[in-house]
Amino acid sequence: MAAEHTEADFPIPAKLNLLIIVGQLVAALAIFFGASRATTWPQIGFLALAFAILGNSIYSIIHEAEHRMLNPNPRVNDALGAMMALFFPAPYHLIRHGHLCHHRFNRSDHEAFDLYFEVDHPVVKWIKFYSIITGIYWITVLLANVAVLVFPFLLKRKFLEFDQPIAEFVDSLDAHQWTLIKLEAMAVIVLHTSIIVGLGIPPLNYFLVYFGFGFSWSAMQYVHHFNTERHVLRGTRNLWLLAPIDVCWLHHNWHLTHHQQPTVPWIYLRRLGRAQDPHREFLVWHYLRMCRGPRYTDEHVASRYTGRVSK
Repeated sequence: MAAEHTEADFPIPAKLNLLIIVGQLVAALAIFFGASRATTWPQIGFLALAFAILGNSIYSIIHEAEHRMLNPNPRVNDALGAMMALFFPAPYHLIRHGHLCHHRFNRSDHEAFDLYFEVDHPVVKWIKFYSIITGIYWITVLLANVAVLVFPFLLKRKFLEFDQPIAEFVDSLDAHQWTLIKLEAMAVIVLHTSIIVGLGIPPLNYFLVYFGFGFSWSAMQYVHHFNTERHVLRGTRNLWLLAPIDVCWLHHNWHLTHHQQPTVPWIYLRRLGRAQDPHREFLVWHYLRMCRGPRYTDEHVASRYTGRVSK
């Protein structure tokens, strides 16, 4: 693991982050306007590709907020994170809790999506894994907005026992978090209904453009971790795609560097990664490797990580 550092060593680039947010919102509005005027499949395809790049940039900003690295003021940080999560679209406090759990459970039995054990249902594991690499996982997060408001009883542990990690994740949310999650889910529905109606976007256009992001985000959720060492901090890798996109995604592909130093803001990751572990591999190659699916193992790894993952 990298040497310890203090917050003063890596100050949060708050003004730059705010400028990026403004640019992202303007770009999102332009794409939504384009979706309202698109009449051909090539036009929709171009907008979906553009939103795949922009949406993952927005998620990278949300990710900074999840680690309290978007703004040094925690309330401002979470307010900005909640606002940008509306464009995921998902409740900020739901995905933040899930992401912090990911850092604590990485590559343990709780979060080894590319493996299954003697106590698992292999079919459930295969469905779950392929839902990640095909974009269905993003759709389930999207549907959570409706579930927490209309079908909250389905999120009780007794209905989720078929998947222990999910059951324990839902159990770990407290009453205050659930209140915020419900308010944020309501805001998601109001915002996107307003965008569709206000700009006159055909719902199919809107979904297809958004799924450009949903598919790419979902497909990359485990590409950095697939078939890596079963270690909470070392169980990931640094990847690359294209230099402009890597910058647009706020160096999110320096994933090993981030997992080892999760309280270091994005702007320093490339420099740290090059100094500590410059080896990187092609993202698309590892995505294609994931298509072989999960494999059986009898090696068990418990989560014992107690380190700091957020400011």
